[in-house]
Amino acid sequence: MKWRHIREEGKYHAPAVRTIDGKVVQTVQKSFVQVQNILDQNRLLINEINQNHESKIPDNLGRNVGLIRELNNNIRRVVDLYADLSTSVSKSTDLASSEGDSKGGNKRNRPA
Repeated sequence: MKWRHIREEGKYHAPAVRTIDGKVVQTVQKSFVQVQNILDQNRLLINEINQNHESKIPDNLGRNVGLIRELNNNIRRVVDLYADLSTSVSKSTDLASSEGDSKGGNKRNRPA
């Protein structure tokens, strides 16, 4: 962490560090566990799909239709989890930023 000198006050200050709400951390952890579980399941599905395909047995090939549908649904679930996670973290950082601004925290000025 780099320290910076603020000339007006003649003091050294650490850069502003935004704290993340404990609930957000729990949400992130829970989401990552859910995603990892789905990805683990997808790995098993893909292995089974590949085995069925290599076997060329008609019943196994027919079973792949359902397995591929399940795989696609799992992928949709992962996308939804990441979208929800993104929204949650974004709202949290926006809230933390606005609270910091209202408490006289550091605010970055964007170039015009």
